[in-house]
Amino acid sequence: MSDKGEVNLTGVKQSKGVWLVKVPKYLSQQWDRATEKGEVGKITIGKKQGKSVVSFKLNQELTGLDAQGEKEASLCVPRDHPFNMQSVGGQTLAVFSQSDKVSVFVADEISLEGMVVHRAECRPVVNDNYMKLKKQQTKESTKPQRLSQQLERAVTSVFKPVANHTFNLEYEKKKKSEGKMVRGDRQMVLDLLFSAFERHQYYNIKDLTYLKEIMREIGTYNSKGAHKSTWELKSEYRHYQSADEETETT
Repeated sequence: MSDKGEVNLTGVKQSKGVWLVKVPKYLSQQWDRATEKGEVGKITIGKKQGKSVVSFKLNQELTGLDAQGEKEASLCVPRDHPFNMQSVGGQTLAVFSQSDKVSVFVADEISLEGMVVHRAECRPVVNDNYMKLKKQQTKESTKPQRLSQQLERAVTSVFKPVANHTFNLEYEKKKKSEGKMVRGDRQMVLDLLFSAFERHQYYNIKDLTYLKEIMREIGTYNSKGAHKSTWELKSEYRHYQSADEETETT
């Protein structure tokens, strides 16, 4: 098959005649469950009063349904399906098949399997089992996709507004028990530090017990000199001039 979309006409050359048969939906669904051999049943062709009599008999292993309840478990697909033969009616009908792509460079192969010589409709034998099956199918088709359910009591798993959240209560409790050791909001602590350094230029680390981590970011530690073992703000945060800067300015 070339990539120009040509049709394989082998079926016409071999003068193949095919039957065009309409089957019930449930029957085609059962065929999909067939084994790897692909055998789904047998067709019998006979004569009765000079007319052709054709029937299809489904294999026994394909009559079971995927039951969801005890009632459905007792249902089976009908096995016997006589054909209602119809004439082609002067029409020219053909059956084509399409194969999967071999590669991106080769188009799907379309083949003409043959010309339709007979048309038929495959119908089940109407009995009690078939009527139960149709009743079940009708029930399933009318079943709504979504169902509403009445609740016997109010749902308590949804969020309800509260006066104060648990983590706030725990924080307040911890704050009362540990006092000054509870760390406050970072921005609040920074504001307190800047306010403190506005009052005094130097602080001993003992006066800034739990603020050492923040002090490393905004302050400089004096390890020698007149203000040994004290902290002062880095130059970019100062609102004043240090003694060294005043000397240089003078």
